[in-house]
Amino acid sequence: MRFFSDPATLRIPSADRALPGRSTPILDPRPHTVLGTPIAGPYPAGFQIAEFALGCFWGEEKTFWQQPGVWTTAVGYQGGTTPNPTYRESCTGMTGHAEAVRVVFDPARTSYEQLLKVFWENHDPTQVMRQGNDVGTQYRSAIFVQDEAQRAAAEASKAMYQARLTAAGYGTIATEIVGPPAPTFYFAEDYHQQYLDKVPNGYCPNHATGVRLPDDFAVTPLQYVE
Repeated sequence: MRFFSDPATLRIPSADRALPGRSTPILDPRPHTVLGTPIAGPYPAGFQIAEFALGCFWGEEKTFWQQPGVWTTAVGYQGGTTPNPTYRESCTGMTGHAEAVRVVFDPARTSYEQLLKVFWENHDPTQVMRQGNDVGTQYRSAIFVQDEAQRAAAEASKAMYQARLTAAGYGTIATEIVGPPAPTFYFAEDYHQQYLDKVPNGYCPNHATGVRLPDDFAVTPLQYVE
């Protein structure tokens, strides 16, 4: 991921200030280079979608495609206003989008809660509009939820990790939980899909805090209703 130390803004632009984008997608979808599955669908019946932003999308996609039960992954732009943005446009900070990963998973083999665990434990969710030296609104932390069940699980897991992070000396989680519905996911250019498979030594550091929950943890949303 390109070092971007001087973003145009650390504020998400309003719709009237965002770049106009375009009406047609910028990706000609090809099969996943590692999993061999279609990244843009169709997806098998009964499979579910999870979407996250946790900094550089090259590394986050690789982390998720390695998880058991994940059927396909893709990177894209999400949470902003500009339709079908390019990577160059995203880097200006004037699309409002975060670099995001779509994860399509088999709920018979893994759970949304387990994917949330991967999310929280593979970046620093207390950093605001950045991950390490990658600075800007496109590097913010976010969970884009598909339905109320995902929102409940996301909120509950956030409370669990906030308690652990506070105990470890970290500050307040800055992660946005957006939806339902989740905002439109715009697929990134083919070059960015499965980038760290195509370029194994590509730059994309992991800023994990080291704060973890047990592998067999369970999210029970009602535990966190005050």
